Parts: sequence; C-alpha cells; structure tokens
Amino acid sequence: MTAWSDRSPISAVMLNPALMAAILASAAQGHEKETEQAMPWALCFVTAPMVLHRPTRTALPASTRTHLGAWLGKNPVLRAGFPARAQALAEPVKEGTRFGLAHHALTVGPDGRLRATFRRPRGFKAPEELDHMLRKASLVGRWLAKADSPATVFAVLGVTP
Repeated sequence: MTAWSDRSPISAVMLNPALMAAILASAAQGHEKETEQAMPWALCFVTAPMVLHRPTRTALPASTRTHLGAWLGKNPVLRAGFPARAQALAEPVKEGTRFGLAHHALTVGPDGRLRATFRRPRGFKAPEELDHMLRKASLVGRWLAKADSPATVFAVLGVTP
C-alpha cells in the first residue's frame, strides 16, 4: 500500500478510504434492497471500477432491467479495460472496506457478506459528483444482485477473484 505522503493529490482524493467506504456502503444497500441479503464481499472489487471510472459510470444503464451481458455487448471498450481497472483498484477497495468497518459504516457477517450500517442523514445534500457516484453505486448493487452468483459477474467482466 502506498503511503499517503507518496500518493498524488488526485489519487488521494479519488481513492480515499472514506469515499470508497461510502461507495461500497451504497452498493451494499442497493444489493440488500434488491435481495434482502447482504452483498457478497467479492462484488466490492467490481463495484468500485464501475462507479469510479467516469466513462463506465456514465454508460451504466438507467435501471436494472438491462442485463449485464447485454450492456457489456454494447460497451466492448469499457469491458476491454475493466480487468486492468479492477486490478488497479484492488488495494483501495481493501483499504476502503477496512475504513468502513473501523468507522461502523460497514459490517461483514459470518457468511462473508457485506452490509451497510450507515445511512445518509435526512436532508444531507451531497455535492453533485458524489451524489451521482452514490446513486450509481446503489444501482450497481441492485444490478449485480440479479446475477446468479459473484462468479458469474466476474466471468462476464473478464476478471478473476
């Protein structure tokens, strides 16, 4: 893990543990809303590259009715770069998960599933970019909940756990 003093300012802002924990919590909330089950921890590693990469985030469907495979078929360039983005974000995802657990925004159950324990306060208005990321993270959580298993999601996206 890179020391904070050695990180570029942009990397420190966009990959900070608090932002990552918020994104993962939003995805976990969305997943649980869809399935009434906590989100498998492994899905964090595909959620972050979908939400943090602006072109991918912008291209995400408006609803969960679009099948993941169909969406990837329409976005081959995004799919081609996905494995590299996922690998590059593995450490920040772990760091954000640890941050979320330490600050009680996330919990991990005995089955290894991630549950959000923090909700945005009523009336809280996030800056536009952050709000967009959190809404898309919730969508991704609901969307991935419709897949058969995390292994299916990983295979379709071309990544391995």
